[in-house]
Amino acid sequence: MKVTAIWVYPIKALRGISLHNAHLGPQGIKYDRRFMLWRVGEDGGLSKVQLDRYPECSRFAPEIVGDEIHVRYQPPRDPLVPPCPEQSVVLRVPLDPDVSRLDRQVLNLHQGMVNGYRMGAAYDEWFTACFGFPTVLVYIGDERRPVLGTFSPRAQPVTPPPTQQGWLSYLYSFIWGGAQRQSEPEPDWLTFSDMAAYLVASEKSLRNVNARLTSGGGPVDIVRFRPNIVVDGEGEGDEFDEDFWAELSIRGRPALAMTKMCNRCTSLNVDYDTGRFGEGEKGMVLKRLMSDRRVDKGSKWTPVFGKYGFLVDGLDGLDVAVGDEVAVTKRTSERPVWDWQYKDKSIARFYRYA
Repeated sequence: MKVTAIWVYPIKALRGISLHNAHLGPQGIKYDRRFMLWRVGEDGGLSKVQLDRYPECSRFAPEIVGDEIHVRYQPPRDPLVPPCPEQSVVLRVPLDPDVSRLDRQVLNLHQGMVNGYRMGAAYDEWFTACFGFPTVLVYIGDERRPVLGTFSPRAQPVTPPPTQQGWLSYLYSFIWGGAQRQSEPEPDWLTFSDMAAYLVASEKSLRNVNARLTSGGGPVDIVRFRPNIVVDGEGEGDEFDEDFWAELSIRGRPALAMTKMCNRCTSLNVDYDTGRFGEGEKGMVLKRLMSDRRVDKGSKWTPVFGKYGFLVDGLDGLDVAVGDEVAVTKRTSERPVWDWQYKDKSIARFYRYA
């Protein structure tokens, strides 16, 4: 199995940037989802801007140039908003802004709270003009969002204990800590990624999705699924074998602990050419998966495609490139169960620093 694509999304919800090689860190690919857009309500409150509600996000094309993100707005043939001068301007966003003079903003993304930094009027005005509604751009800086539920591999065992280790000693080390757990690092944390540092998708499974659609709408591209790492899936099991992956090695080295399946939403139905939800087959991707891909007992009404992951224990970083060999080195016998109650406001919290 090989890596066939790498994607980074510096500004959440906008188009991704295809990379030939990248550095994998504990919080994801370098620069992934460090910025996020929020809509300003009439009362001044902020609501997240994401593809499942704002398909026009697909018409913003970023690229990394030196130490900046250059964002271009690409109006579709059938305009989404009235033309304005800002639509022909390239917005330049520093990859590492100086936060010393930026205003702070408390944000809640899927009940993971964080104190972000508002980038300022120049950025807000550009996005507001292109979207057609009041918008603010926020940078996460060095702040951290907590990982809730058991999405982090540090929150759950993924394999039985070694045969030479008894169950009692294994349970003692996991539940009570034991000598090893006393020296564990601080808990995993996130930037503006939804629930995990990485999302891995398989081209073999994508072929299954496309086989469900008629040829009239054309094939569905992997970009609709917004993965970070794409593998060809060859040499493994059937389509959707990734449901049972627990660990992936890259170039022979354990790299990614795979924890939860990715439950999908209406963002799969976005037509990137029009900036709207697709018509006909282009708008039926989610429905086509509903028939047999609602396999997560923790979220039984949503279909699954792809697998979430984090770096394995003891790995601070790894360089990866398209073409690298990937192997499944650990599996689970059953599919994991979603347990991030992202609609339950009572569990909202900030990251607990060590």
